[in-house]
Amino acid sequence: MMNDYKSLLKKGWLFFTVAIVFLWAKTYYALKTAFTLDIENKSQQFILAITPISSILFFLGLSFFFSPKLRNKAFMVIYFFMTFVLFANVVYFRFFSDFITLPVLMQYKNFLELGGSAQALIHPTDILYWIDVVILIAWMVSKKTKPSMRFKKRTVAMLYAAVIGIAAVNLNLADKERPELLTRTFDRMKLVKLLGIYNYHIYDSVMTANTSSKRVFADSDELSEVLNYVNGQQGKMGVQGKYYGKAAGKNVVLVSLESTQNFVIDRKLHGQEITPFLNDLADDSFYFKNFYHNTAQGKTSDSEFLLDNSMYGLPRGAVFTTNAGNEFNATPEILKKEGYTPATFHGNHDTFWNRDVMYKSLGYERFFSKEEYDVTEENSVNYGLKDIPFFEQSMPMIKELDKPYYAKFITLTHHYPFILDKEEEKMIKPAETGDGTVDRYFQTMRYQDEAVKKFFNMMKEQGEYEDTIFIMYGDHYGISDNHNRAMSEILDKEIRPFEEMQLQKVPLIIHIPGMEGKEMETVGSQVDLKPTILHLLGVKERNDIQFGVDLFSKEREDLAIFRDGSVVTDKYAYAAKENICYDKSTGEEIETKTCAPLKEKAEKELQLSDKVVYGDLLRFWEDNQHLEGKK
Repeated sequence: MMNDYKSLLKKGWLFFTVAIVFLWAKTYYALKTAFTLDIENKSQQFILAITPISSILFFLGLSFFFSPKLRNKAFMVIYFFMTFVLFANVVYFRFFSDFITLPVLMQYKNFLELGGSAQALIHPTDILYWIDVVILIAWMVSKKTKPSMRFKKRTVAMLYAAVIGIAAVNLNLADKERPELLTRTFDRMKLVKLLGIYNYHIYDSVMTANTSSKRVFADSDELSEVLNYVNGQQGKMGVQGKYYGKAAGKNVVLVSLESTQNFVIDRKLHGQEITPFLNDLADDSFYFKNFYHNTAQGKTSDSEFLLDNSMYGLPRGAVFTTNAGNEFNATPEILKKEGYTPATFHGNHDTFWNRDVMYKSLGYERFFSKEEYDVTEENSVNYGLKDIPFFEQSMPMIKELDKPYYAKFITLTHHYPFILDKEEEKMIKPAETGDGTVDRYFQTMRYQDEAVKKFFNMMKEQGEYEDTIFIMYGDHYGISDNHNRAMSEILDKEIRPFEEMQLQKVPLIIHIPGMEGKEMETVGSQVDLKPTILHLLGVKERNDIQFGVDLFSKEREDLAIFRDGSVVTDKYAYAAKENICYDKSTGEEIETKTCAPLKEKAEKELQLSDKVVYGDLLRFWEDNQHLEGKK
């Protein structure tokens, strides 16, 4: 028995087997505990258990193709990399309730600036993901035990035959659970549940290569197809509504309210208003209470892209980092032709989200970033300059802009993990749900509200207020569905997919000094901002690629399409991931076929928007206009 053990040990197969068991165990542990995968039956439970095996064998087996001197090192590098991929997804999922994609990894510069956000996402139990790495390294460098994994070609062939066999069984079972799984790529949760975390990343890499090739093979005919669709959808845009040109010639100030969800408006905590200033501002403005964000993995950068282009962000990654070199016909570029000075203000580094490159593509003339501000340890937290000093230091910069200007401000303080380091900045007590993220959310929200109030007062004092239209909008959700238990306490109701959809509402407040506002019932989303702004300024942009519709248009359809294919109208709500249709007025489930037309419209619109971005179709704009002229 001892001789057999020594033989195995000498050949290294015991080491290899133990490593496989370690990696499988912690991967399965993560799939069961770290991700919300919603296992529905025993078959899915079995699939979940076998999903890691084929990819673990495949990748660790690659070490056998290295020379004997490098084989052990190669093995540990691969093992470490697979552990890192698993752990990175665990941490990423804790905040975003999503999995990392290859385009997201291109945003690695952003991760270097996470600061307190990253620290808050790390848990003490995370050491479990790394103990095995230490054990294996110690085993490998041990003087008494130095496994040098020897093999025969036949053995490796058998190993990879097993990989193919297990992968085939996995894919067959997955297809039975979810037909057309590999073509329904919007649902990464099901991909991971039925294919496994490592196989998902292989699939994601293939998809990334596929989408990258779309630009190469795109042609101007595809642009014509998109134009025909948007022109057909928006013939109603030719109608000049009641508010057309009401803000013509005025400055435009946009404030992107970080992580601001609409449920905080007019809500109290401990008897205090969470957003007293925004509440008052909404009463004196056009307040759209049924306004939704359309963002995906790009979060704030997605909301900026939607704002300026009236096109949807991408299902994977962010346009700001993957397609910053594209041609665009963005709001800043359009308004520059009308005599406006497009500028943007942000208290973080100019390279964050690749803004230094993307803003030039969108047509911004000025970009005031962290380098233009006095940022110290005292006046910054998390991602950069706190909101109050940010607005204070921005005032001289606003004054120097040529008028009229189109100026966008991006707030930062109300960002996960929602931390304020000074007691005097905490103007409201935290909630008491026991969930730190949710409890602190209201404190930084109250601080942001105070910052916006001070900004408005400074605009009045500096004489900038009267000739300016203010557009305040939430950029994306701040509290993910990982915190549904705490949110059910806050809202005093169970959080079902219907409630989750309603939590994607973000406030939109359009304030025009001297004009009486009102509460607007219209159902809309961030994709509608560009046509709405141009409408108010009296700017016509014919044959533009816009998937949104002016929010003031009486002819518009009450509609908001989410990036995952979900849809909300004035009557219905369709949750794409769960394939459930709801009656909007009651929140009750109804027959799925009722929402079938909405599902079809969402898929069509998202597909066409992706086609424009992936194919960089606006580079064919002049050719298309030339052909239109001949007609």
